[in-house]
Amino acid sequence: MFTTMNFRSLLVLSAIFRVFLVIYGEWQDTHMEVRYTDIDYLVFSDAASLMASGKSPYLRSTYRYSPLLAFLLLPNSIFHRSWGKFLFSASDLLVGCFIRSILKLRGVPEKFCVSSIMVWLFNPFTFTIGTRGNCEPVVCAMVLWVLLCLMNGRVLQAAFWFGLLVHFRIYPVIYVLSILLILDPYVFRYGRKPALQNWGRTEQESPRSNCITRLAALFHPWSTLRTALTKERILFGFVSGAVFLFCTALFFCLYGWDFLHEALLYHLTLQFILVLSFAQDLPFCWFLQTVAFVAFNKVITAQYFVWFFCLLPLILPWSQMKLRWKGLSCILVWMGAQLHWLMWGYMLEFRGKNVFLQLWMASIFFLAANTYVLTAVIQHHRCSPVFIGLESTSKGARKLQ
Repeated sequence: MFTTMNFRSLLVLSAIFRVFLVIYGEWQDTHMEVRYTDIDYLVFSDAASLMASGKSPYLRSTYRYSPLLAFLLLPNSIFHRSWGKFLFSASDLLVGCFIRSILKLRGVPEKFCVSSIMVWLFNPFTFTIGTRGNCEPVVCAMVLWVLLCLMNGRVLQAAFWFGLLVHFRIYPVIYVLSILLILDPYVFRYGRKPALQNWGRTEQESPRSNCITRLAALFHPWSTLRTALTKERILFGFVSGAVFLFCTALFFCLYGWDFLHEALLYHLTLQFILVLSFAQDLPFCWFLQTVAFVAFNKVITAQYFVWFFCLLPLILPWSQMKLRWKGLSCILVWMGAQLHWLMWGYMLEFRGKNVFLQLWMASIFFLAANTYVLTAVIQHHRCSPVFIGLESTSKGARKLQ
């Protein structure tokens, strides 16, 4: 039924469903033992209330986010406590719009677009995250907007939003190397929109085959330096770095070391190998980086899954994995391990049971499940570079003439 609906109908249905969940959440918070509202939303709201009274949001313990988030939730104290939930749910819908725009730019047929968008809009993890009051949909929307800007050749705009994004949530810094690699002089040139590879084309060189070439280039530092310092790369690095440093310096002046420690240093990590292997297929590279970042991070919560769920619809049209049986096995293994992990987490957090050993074993099983799914996704993905070299498009145009 859903596949026969157009995008606008899906969006309206998704919006109505999310409004219902926000209203239902208020009822569940009042009448049931387990609250629907995420505990982090209470932290956000308390921080916003402190900011509204002229105090530092970091006076609220466990608030480890940019002051921009507390600023966005100031209406919680003025209008209604559910303001933030509606804001996050609207960002959730905006992600759906961005997914469609990206797939359309890559020439994906409407049928596949609708199916891929449904993976986001009607995913239980995604529609509950925003309606429970978690800010991750805002981050997901910003990530996809940066990708859209790059695909449209708006490097300056992409740099601005990327700098703001990394300030707002530190984890997207893992994408910076893949972005710099993709800003190739044969793809991005001033005043010209980059050429994008169509969904149906397969003749381009696989991004995976570039890994050896990139590693070899590392042993020729002078040649690497000469080709690396392109105008687009310098511009992106300078603008994104300037925006990030400006926001950081501003809030450091306002809130001091509390801001620097809680919002930035608490989260710092980096990656490398996946970028060298898959940077040309940018959405796929970001997906793999995010899954690996979440799976191997020392701290993990269910809300982190949204970070890679927003990228999943962007790679599905290129997946050669059949739902039956490989795809079904991946879904069941991941869901089973995740529910098993959440069950012991519930017993510890809400019931106060001494289940540390069981939770540790469930975490190991969940890590193994994530590794299995990640490997399967890589094996069955048809790598497709997002951008085509300008020389290739020129040759193609001459052949048509």
